[in-house]
Amino acid sequence: MTAIATQEIPLVDLRAQYATIRDEVRKAIDEVLDSMQLTIGPNVKAFDQEFASYIGTKHAIGVGSGTDALQLAIRACGVSSGDEVITVSHTFFATVEAILYANARPILVEIEERSMLIDPAAVAAAITPRTKAIIPVHLYGRGVDMKPLRQIAQDRNITIIEDAAQAHGALLDDGQKAGAAGRVNCFSFYCSKNLGAYGEAGSITTNDDRLADELRALREHGQSTRYYHPVIGYNARLDELQAAILRIKLRRLEQWNARRREIARKYDERLRGSGVIPPEIPADIRRHVFYTYTIRVTGGRRDDLRKYLGEHGIGTQIHYPVPIHLQQSAEFLGYRKGDLPVTEKVAGEVLSIPMFPELTDEQVDRVATAIREFMKAH
Repeated sequence: MTAIATQEIPLVDLRAQYATIRDEVRKAIDEVLDSMQLTIGPNVKAFDQEFASYIGTKHAIGVGSGTDALQLAIRACGVSSGDEVITVSHTFFATVEAILYANARPILVEIEERSMLIDPAAVAAAITPRTKAIIPVHLYGRGVDMKPLRQIAQDRNITIIEDAAQAHGALLDDGQKAGAAGRVNCFSFYCSKNLGAYGEAGSITTNDDRLADELRALREHGQSTRYYHPVIGYNARLDELQAAILRIKLRRLEQWNARRREIARKYDERLRGSGVIPPEIPADIRRHVFYTYTIRVTGGRRDDLRKYLGEHGIGTQIHYPVPIHLQQSAEFLGYRKGDLPVTEKVAGEVLSIPMFPELTDEQVDRVATAIREFMKAH
């Protein structure tokens, strides 16, 4: 099929966002370069305070990436060889990767089909005497229902580590923001995220003073003061340039999230009755910040729809086509196809369509119309 002659609609348009803050960003970068304080300087310290205030925690510790955040958080919580950590298979690989870095065993459990988030009943069934932590993943921008998980963790003295890498600003069931409910909580500021750096960056939030001090040391080679290393740490610092950019973007995050919710409502209206399954929107839509707008396409038509949209200049992505328990690198964990049937079903149906704050209503209409046309013909 020949592509139609109209302007393409990307999955994410970082250029469009940059155009709205270009002058401010360039000024901030110039100031950092003029000062030549490039690591753990005034912008990192200020961003740590500002992000902690935004999330509603006492501390935020800026690090080099979301993977760094997970790895350091798991280490600081005492997870080590022989321990088990419960999480989902339907997530980005870094969630499980970080558990393996600690020489612990990831226990991968089922998701709830409609929310596509961790199933608390599956978590309860997976707990053993070796369970050290639970990592709920707030996926696609939607916050996990934390109440049952908190109860499970409290009853069994298990640590909760939130993976909030895709949920900047999403609310939880009790009105807290994602990233304020666990003992430690992890964020990624990868460039495409709701709050994204221009490169790699991450943060760990916590209300635990002792853990915060330990995490600050761990991100700088285990230093307590310069050149004194009580513990072996990592080179996981957030740099000044990224912190300066993140400070500018953080001031606009609520506005950008509001526009994402508005776009999600429009998609929801325009796709109703089309035959695709839209993402489940919570009764309080503020629990979702729509990092992605991820539909499900049943009947084996997902890949054909994706091809059709691509031919019509519409960007898409599959998050995530191969669940972690079926990845080649995870074969040693011993999972087999059929072990997590809901996860496997969802992985064969999900399709993320364009979602970013600068997306216009006209573009939303084009995307929805193309989807409806394909579904009607098939």
